[in-house]
Amino acid sequence: MPASLLALAAGAFGIGTTEFIIMGLLTQVSQDLQISIPTAGTLISGYAIGVAIGAPLLTLGTRSWPRKRLLLTLMLIFIAGNAAAVFAPNYGWLMAARVLTSLTHGTFFGVGAVVATGLVAPEKKASAIALMFSGLTLATLLGVPAGAWIGQHFGWRMAFAAVAGVGVIAFIILALFVPRDVAAPAPSSLKQELAVLGSAQVWLGLGITVFGFAGVFALYTYIEPLLTQITHMGNQLVAITLLVFGAGLAIGNYWGGKLADRGVMRALFITLAALLLALIAGRWAFASAWIAMGYVLLLGIAAFMTVAPMQMWVLQSAGSAGSNLASSLNISAFNLGNALGAWVGGAVIAGGLGLLSLSWAAGVLTVVGLALTGASQWLTQTSAGKPDHCALQGAR
Repeated sequence: MPASLLALAAGAFGIGTTEFIIMGLLTQVSQDLQISIPTAGTLISGYAIGVAIGAPLLTLGTRSWPRKRLLLTLMLIFIAGNAAAVFAPNYGWLMAARVLTSLTHGTFFGVGAVVATGLVAPEKKASAIALMFSGLTLATLLGVPAGAWIGQHFGWRMAFAAVAGVGVIAFIILALFVPRDVAAPAPSSLKQELAVLGSAQVWLGLGITVFGFAGVFALYTYIEPLLTQITHMGNQLVAITLLVFGAGLAIGNYWGGKLADRGVMRALFITLAALLLALIAGRWAFASAWIAMGYVLLLGIAAFMTVAPMQMWVLQSAGSAGSNLASSLNISAFNLGNALGAWVGGAVIAGGLGLLSLSWAAGVLTVVGLALTGASQWLTQTSAGKPDHCALQGAR
């Protein structure tokens, strides 16, 4: 794997950290800016909406840019957004800074995934995507807890300043190690780029991502009350358990890439089925602290095993002409899945069904993802006119 992939992972680390860091700073932000915690929580929703809307628009607007220049420009916007957050005098300013930062998220991961696949041999494309996304898993494992610690000891503004500093380091690494001529885009019209939206397989792939990954956040969004109210963990043990989840993400990300290299459709079925079993098991996994910690590790593994296959399937379905747009749209789909899962989980709790019922609701969402995977496989078989085993092989 070339060093330029590690440069992409460095950028992913910074962007992943800024996405989730606000979760550990909500109380401080609400007190400092004199807003309620629910209002502060909309800073998370605002970021997700910015990703979902900004990714396709920014990708289309920069379709003729050299990829290295685009990645570096995105990191400059990232640095500016986090620097603006440091000096936010009120809620509106901070929301604007969060939205500005979010614009870099989908395009960086979407274009970065295309760049990553162009840096390696065909049989290692999914592993290259997984390596880039390892920056996101490390952000969950190290960046977010470090940001929360900085916020607790030096204030939430210094946490955003630290993230801006990470962006500066990532910019330098990208400038040094990403080749200038990497994955130069072929000239294409807007009509050619948008043609990918006419592909049923692309839309099925996006649906797989939305519903398959929504199951993760239907449960994980409420992991803290599950651990404190059902398992009766203390705050320190909860923090350790969340670190264990981050370790599971890193492991699952690696295995998902390896599986997808051996066959993308096959990997989708395996990883989504594993995620479904893990989510259902959550109904019985919070009986004791040790069982819960082991379960959270397995949940992290199952959750991120799905990422590389999902991203790779959308890329394959789009083809080279629309790969950048489709890849960015799939990043938007991940964020829509996060929002959908959190909303469904909230509805379950508000409906009085109890925290343990979250596992069933999460499982239903992932079942929809599995059904869409079956529909995508059927469409592949119908188009190719081949028997089942050939269709699976053709998804390699």
